[in-house]
Amino acid sequence: MTGLLDELNRLRARVAELEVEVQETRRLHQRLAELTDVVTEVLVPAADREDEKIKKILASYNRESF
Repeated sequence: MTGLLDELNRLRARVAELEVEVQETRRLHQRLAELTDVVTEVLVPAADREDEKIKKILASYNRESF
């Protein structure tokens, strides 16, 4: 019986650790989304210009981003 209680306590502790990790991952994903929005706001107006270098950078960003 003591072995089962130890295992139960170990599993509860692990679930608590995983919940903290999931929250951190959510926070990081939210931050990444916010940064992507900022980058897009800066780059989209630049795309309207006739600068070939900017167009290449935007094309690369579109291929490599999510």
